[in-house]
Amino acid sequence: MTRIGFAGLGRMGTPIVRNLAAAGFPLTLWNRGRAAADALAAELAGEVASEARSEVASEVAESPAALAAASDVVMTMVSDDTAVESVYLGEQGIVAGIRPGTAAVDLSTVAPTTSTRLAGAVGERGAVFVDAPVSGSTAAAQSRALILMAGGEDAAVALVRPVLEAIGSAVHHLGPVGSGAAMKLAVNAIVYGLTEAVSEGLVLAERAGIDRLAAYEVIANSAVAAPLVHYRREIFERPGEGPVSFRLALGVKDLRLIMDLARRVGAPMPQAACNLQVLDSAATDGFADWDLAGVAEWLRRGTR
Repeated sequence: MTRIGFAGLGRMGTPIVRNLAAAGFPLTLWNRGRAAADALAAELAGEVASEARSEVASEVAESPAALAAASDVVMTMVSDDTAVESVYLGEQGIVAGIRPGTAAVDLSTVAPTTSTRLAGAVGERGAVFVDAPVSGSTAAAQSRALILMAGGEDAAVALVRPVLEAIGSAVHHLGPVGSGAAMKLAVNAIVYGLTEAVSEGLVLAERAGIDRLAAYEVIANSAVAAPLVHYRREIFERPGEGPVSFRLALGVKDLRLIMDLARRVGAPMPQAACNLQVLDSAATDGFADWDLAGVAEWLRRGTR
């Protein structure tokens, strides 16, 4: 059975790993904070014992290099370009340990140029690289409903497709390395536009004297009721109370990547530029660690 190595056990990485384990893949884990990897490995070991599936085992690696050396497919899900480059290109990074004939898959949201750079480094070691960022919430990760946007050579994507299908509901192969990263930024440009629009519309209704819950009920049943409107409903209705599924500061990071890509390819992005300005101001004003929907609370407090 293909052994999967997984680095990055955050809000998205952890449920993805659980789905890989449920699909029967033996796993090796690594996380910058060792405790998270140990805890998840212990959890999975308990599930395996209870289900008498001794062929599925979870181990913890000491470094990304050791993770890669132990794996047939190594996967990463980390916060940004700096983090993913450190995990791949550091002294004890994935590139230092990856074996010829194996595959690396990055699920992170990064610049296409970062994916291309990592692919070159992995290729020099005789392995293949696929960028496959995901679209979907933490709930989608838990329910194996993620959409995966893959970039890479046909053979490389075919090699890792069974693994990707174990964590999502659809895998779209969009072209060479970098295509997945570019598509993810295009999708996120829409996500941030919708988030900002819902925030403004909701606050406008409130300022006009309409109860927040009543206003959101209308929004959630209107023509704009995309899945995002539903899965962020609780945090829009009760700002600051629920769990943070996506930090506002990461939205600022993504929008900067979006604007960089737009400049590189010559795409006009006036709405994305405005959204970046709004989110950056909200982050500066103390909302960086709020959920992305916290931009509504920033507007509500009359900051601008």
